[in-house]
Amino acid sequence: MRAAVIEGYGEAPVLREVPDPEPAEGLILVEVRAAGLNPVDLRIASGRFYAGSPPVPYVPGSEGVGRVLAGGRLEPGSRVYFEARPGQGSFAQKSAAQDSAAIELPPGVDDGTAVALGVSGLAAWLGLERGGLKAGETVLVLGASGVLGLIAVQAARLMGAKHVVAAGRDRGRLEQARERGADAIVELGPGKELAEAFRKASGGGVDVVIDPVWGEPAAAAVEALNRFGRLVQIGQSAGAEATLTSSSIRGRSLAILGYTTYAVPQEQKAAAYRRLVQEAAAGRITVESEAVPLEKVQDAWSRQPRSPHRKLVLVP
Repeated sequence: MRAAVIEGYGEAPVLREVPDPEPAEGLILVEVRAAGLNPVDLRIASGRFYAGSPPVPYVPGSEGVGRVLAGGRLEPGSRVYFEARPGQGSFAQKSAAQDSAAIELPPGVDDGTAVALGVSGLAAWLGLERGGLKAGETVLVLGASGVLGLIAVQAARLMGAKHVVAAGRDRGRLEQARERGADAIVELGPGKELAEAFRKASGGGVDVVIDPVWGEPAAAAVEALNRFGRLVQIGQSAGAEATLTSSSIRGRSLAILGYTTYAVPQEQKAAAYRRLVQEAAAGRITVESEAVPLEKVQDAWSRQPRSPHRKLVLVP
């Protein structure tokens, strides 16, 4: 079968012919229809990912949508969202996945949306849960011009937030966030007094911050948090370090909470994913995706770090 292959850490994937995945106990064989490209795939391929990287060569790809070919509890032909096994990823014509983690999809959600609601959607929804969002609270979403952030804006509204602020670098995408539920927007950029901008946009202060960017924006968001506020740290697209003041955290009893989907029990992930799909099928969550032929995997790989603002979906 054709697959994208990482032949050396730090290298872009190349298209190769590789053997089909072999069936095994607890696994299903899936014919891949769409595979999501995520920042985590690039970090894993760097060989410096905190949770480890498969030995090279390996097939990358953390998630996908496909049809069950064999194995498991679902009927052959069932369309499922799946998490790929490390090293036998979804950037291929076929992939092996844990049977227990495969989720059957309804007909009302297209493949691109179903993939976007996986790694990105789960981080947004479960990140808000991690932050203990309560109805009536104010939410600030950093990186709201990206896929994860845009889903977080919509999810916060569905989860009962009274006021949602979307912050990002792309003005046009921020206007889309406003159309999808944000009450106010803040354009990020150098030389701005971000903490004051966040306080003004939120009407005085923020209860929960969803932060996939870290760096200077996160430090400013901490300054805009209300007493007992929570910042949920998901990613570092703006930098690996942020300078926080001790007095701000202690004086307002703030909480900085790390989030990784790897630490979430499968039952909780499955419940959140089904809710996201339900909301998407009803039109209450929308997200853009772009189908890219597997043959152009290197082009998609090079675009991902530049924040394409839509889900890049590889199609075998």
